[in-house]
Amino acid sequence: MTVAKAEGNKGFFSNLKLSLAQRYILPEARRVLVALGGLGGLCVLAYYAVDALLLQNQFIASGPVSSGHAKFETDCRACHAPFQTATSAKCSVCHEKTGDTLGVYSFAAHEIYRSADPRRITAGAQEPACSLCHQEHDGREAKLNSVADDRCLPCHEFGSFNRSHPQFDFLTQAAADDSTLRFTHIRHVAEVVKREQLTDRERACLYCHNPRPDGRHFEPIAFDTHCSACHLQPNSETPALAVRTPGDPAPGVELLEDMRRRGGPALAWVKNLSAGEFQIKSGNRVVKSPVRHADPWILENLRSLRRMLYPENGLTDLIRAGGPAVAAAPALQPAYEEALQTLRRQADVLRSRPEPEMRKELARLDSLLKVAQNKLRRQEFAVKDARLFRSALQPNTQVSPAQAQAILSLADNLTRNCQRCHVVANAAIQRVQKDQRILWRAEFNHRAHILQRRCLECHSAIPMLEAATATAAADRAAIQNVPGIENCRGCHNAAATSNRCVTCHFYHPNKTNRASLLLYVD
Repeated sequence: MTVAKAEGNKGFFSNLKLSLAQRYILPEARRVLVALGGLGGLCVLAYYAVDALLLQNQFIASGPVSSGHAKFETDCRACHAPFQTATSAKCSVCHEKTGDTLGVYSFAAHEIYRSADPRRITAGAQEPACSLCHQEHDGREAKLNSVADDRCLPCHEFGSFNRSHPQFDFLTQAAADDSTLRFTHIRHVAEVVKREQLTDRERACLYCHNPRPDGRHFEPIAFDTHCSACHLQPNSETPALAVRTPGDPAPGVELLEDMRRRGGPALAWVKNLSAGEFQIKSGNRVVKSPVRHADPWILENLRSLRRMLYPENGLTDLIRAGGPAVAAAPALQPAYEEALQTLRRQADVLRSRPEPEMRKELARLDSLLKVAQNKLRRQEFAVKDARLFRSALQPNTQVSPAQAQAILSLADNLTRNCQRCHVVANAAIQRVQKDQRILWRAEFNHRAHILQRRCLECHSAIPMLEAATATAAADRAAIQNVPGIENCRGCHNAAATSNRCVTCHFYHPNKTNRASLLLYVD
């Protein structure tokens, strides 16, 4: 198609030479539109230039940022790479105060904070960016840790809390809890009510369960604080125990004087024990009075009896308790921690020694203990590690059944006072599971709930409000006595209290725990 010039302002269209006016090709009205469009584009470009150079990008911002980031609102490059969303590396510049790149606040650190499982600290290939959950430009009052539910549900397909949220783990799985403590709540509550002259049985619960200052959790229960008023009084004593005689194969206890002569870091406590606590009876027997909680003389004699039963006892000389916890790899951590504490106490005894070779050896021991503690913190255990605790694995084949029975009988008499609360087996006091925390993935604030509900309205598995003589199969130390999700749904629903994910789940690492988190990241 061609257009050839013709007379006047007309031309010819195509080879057929059809006449055509010039204004049909370039209409005057369209020229005005093109000119106006070009002028508008130049104005927009000019505004962008002025905004970038003088107004600091206020025009292209998505909205006001939160108050914590307000000082960066006019400096997009502080958070954004060119033409990109905010990157995690940009967040790390400020939030990783020690300069480590994506350390404590990385997604992997979020995992360790909420799961308490050091094996989850390894960064994954599909780590989401910080900005995926922590949305900005929602105004000054917006809270970045108030993550919307739609940010959680793509990975956690639980749906509504009131319809699709699963039951709490501790109710759907067999909880690995303490089963070695002989304790009944009903009997002790009745005793506390009587002793303290209480009219409200719920107050008796707070006699032992003491809230921490933050109101969320409770202090650990301690014998000296909560139990000593009734148990192991100054007049407590052991039965008459046979004393060990050199050369006699019959089992017996070791006297305080013999322990002092033997000496060593493991027996540093003998200096603080009075010989007046021991009374020699006829028939070469001894009675100790009073009996203390975790009495070191009783525990040392138990170790001696275990050595007779299990001579290849590995690290069991360093632990006070025994039982299945020292035989299975998943439960080795408490035993390892106790062994390390014992080694530290023994090393502290030797620190007063002035010899240069002793100081050098102590420095080496401290270094090894630190390495062991780091491995313990990371839970680097394997099934083969159980061989270090042989007390429950390899009995002494040279001990006859009659001798073994005599040793166990002596251990039973030695721990007669202990057995009022503890289970004794294989010449060892069975370990008590102290940590009873169960909501590992959620936070619960008692202070926020106590105005709406009383303690026993939620913790109702034990019939505490019934008569003091009531009994219940659930009344044992191992019971969790924690309500299920149905109890929470009574208040947390769309019509009443918030039922969003972040109401209970705070995934971000705790700033007050930074030092602990760094140990895992290192």
